[in-house]
Amino acid sequence: MVKVRIDKWLWAARFFKTRALSKAAIEGGKVHLGSQKCKPSRIIEVGETLRVRQGDDEKTILVVDVSEHRRGAVEAQQLYQETPDSILQREKKAAERKAFHGSMPASVRPNKKQRRQIHRFLEN
Repeated sequence: MVKVRIDKWLWAARFFKTRALSKAAIEGGKVHLGSQKCKPSRIIEVGETLRVRQGDDEKTILVVDVSEHRRGAVEAQQLYQETPDSILQREKKAAERKAFHGSMPASVRPNKKQRRQIHRFLEN
């Protein structure tokens, strides 16, 4: 049985680009083991549940295998399994964000003629 720190596992599973980023996320409270915060040096075991927050998304994953080596994306995805409920929640939030941003008008910069008109208006 290989003993792997949680920060190293998150890096190997490709949740974060560097171990420093994974350590910072753990210390910042973005990673929860079960329902509790953990330290970067915590040893991770098969069968544990993690909640990982990345930007606006929060994933609930089940640890399937442990590895301390960073490999290809296909091999990294075999280290964990995301829960179906987590997938549904992420898709729902993504659809809400898309609908919200789709309804907002795009900010359009004034062209040269419009800028001149604005300056003339403000001067008078």
